[in-house]
Amino acid sequence: MVPDARLAYARARMSSDRTVPIEPSGRLVRTLRVEVTQGPDAGKELVSGADAIAVGSAEGNDLVLGDKTVSRFHLELRRRGGRIVLTDLGSTNGTRVGACLLVSSSAMLDPGGVISLGATSLRVGDGEIVDVGETPGRLGDLCGDSAVMRRLMARAGKVATSEVSVLLLGESGTGKELVARALHDASPRASEPFVTVDCGAVTPSLFQSELFGHERGAFTGADRQHVGAFERASGGTVFLDEIGELSPELQVALLGALERRKIRRLGGKEEIDIDVRLVSATHRDLRAQVNSGAFRLDLFYRVAVVTLSIPPLRERVEDIPLLVERFLAEAGHAGRLSEVFPSDALKRLAAHAWPGNVRELRNVVLGTLAMGEPAVLDSAPERLDGADAFGRVKDLAYRDAKRVVMDDFERRYVQHLLEKTGGNVRQAARDGQMDRSYLMELMKRHRLR
Repeated sequence: MVPDARLAYARARMSSDRTVPIEPSGRLVRTLRVEVTQGPDAGKELVSGADAIAVGSAEGNDLVLGDKTVSRFHLELRRRGGRIVLTDLGSTNGTRVGACLLVSSSAMLDPGGVISLGATSLRVGDGEIVDVGETPGRLGDLCGDSAVMRRLMARAGKVATSEVSVLLLGESGTGKELVARALHDASPRASEPFVTVDCGAVTPSLFQSELFGHERGAFTGADRQHVGAFERASGGTVFLDEIGELSPELQVALLGALERRKIRRLGGKEEIDIDVRLVSATHRDLRAQVNSGAFRLDLFYRVAVVTLSIPPLRERVEDIPLLVERFLAEAGHAGRLSEVFPSDALKRLAAHAWPGNVRELRNVVLGTLAMGEPAVLDSAPERLDGADAFGRVKDLAYRDAKRVVMDDFERRYVQHLLEKTGGNVRQAARDGQMDRSYLMELMKRHRLR
C-alpha cells in the first residue's frame, strides 16, 4: 500500500465511530489456553497455537473429552480482540456460562472465565502471543496485511503441499473460492485441472451426473455421454462449494466415491479410478449439522481433515485499503487511492459492517469508480424491493445473483418469523418448520435479534 493511503486510512479509523478492540498490536496474535477443572478429564490442559479451539467428544476436535454428556462437536472458542467468543454448536445439553445456558448461540467471555458443558467444567484463558510478522502477505490471488489473514495464508501455504482434504469455512463473500484456488495453485497438482462444482446451484437430480458423469440414454434428456467433475479433474483438484447444501442421499453417494476412490457414470457399468484432491467449502457450520444429524459424521471426517476458517471482512478492516487498491487496479485505475476514496470515504468504509464481505467491498469500489462518486453505505444490507429486484441482479454471475436474492429472502423471512412470535425463537422455528439451530445460524448470519 502506498504511504499516503496508509496514513489516510489510519486517520479515518481513528476518527470513525468504530470502537478499537483491545488486542496485541501489529502482527501479533493472542492464542488460547483451556484447562479442564471438573469432570472425567479433570487436569487435562490444551495450550493452542491458534486463536480458535473446538471442544467435543468426537475425534477431530482440538480438545477431545470423554464425558458422555458432551456432544460430538460441542462448542468453539475463538479470540476476538481482548475477549473470547464462545459459540455453542447446537449441543444436546447446551453450554452454561454462570446462570446462562447457551444452545446454538454465542457469548463473550473474559480470559479466566469458567464454563460448563455436560458434567465438565473448563477454565478458558490466554495462551501465547504469536508473532506472524514473517508470514506471507499474499498467496495466489489472496492478499492481506492483517494478523488473521497472514495466519490463514501461512496455514494454507503449509497444507497446500499435502494431499489431505480441506474444508473452508466462512460467510458468503469472504473469498472461499480464492482460497481453494490458492491451495491448488500452490500444490504439486497445480499443472492439472481445477474443477468447481457448486452444490447449491446444481439440482439434486443432476448432482450425481455433474460429479460422476453419465452415459448416453442414462435418463430422459441424456442424449450424449457426459464426463463428470471427478474425471475432468483427474490428477488435479475438485472444489465442492457449499457442500453443506447436500441432501443425506447425495452425502451417501459422495462418501462412497471418496472411500472407494472409484466412480461409475450413471447408466454405466465400468468403474473408473479417480485421482483428485478434494477441497470443500460452506457458509454453514458442518459441526452443528453433524450434531443435528443433517450432515454425516463419516463424511465430515473425509472432507475436513484440515479446516481453514476465512475471517469476515469486519474482523480484518485494516486490509480494506489494500483490497480497494487491488480492485481499482483490476478495473484499470492507474491513479492514487485518494483520488477515488478520500479520507471521509475511507472513514465510511472503516465503519461499515460489511455483511457481504469482500464481494460487497468489490462492488462498492467498482460502483464508485463507474459513477464517479462514493457509494452510500447503510448500516443494514440493501433490500431487493419491488419489481426492480431482477433488474438489480440480472447482470451478475448466476451464483452471485442467486446468493444476493437468497440472502435477502432469508433475512426477510426470519425477521418476519421473529416479529410474528415476539422474538420467541423456539416458536419461530416451529412456525417455520425448521431446525432451531439452523434458525439461530440464520439469525447470527443476518444479525437479527
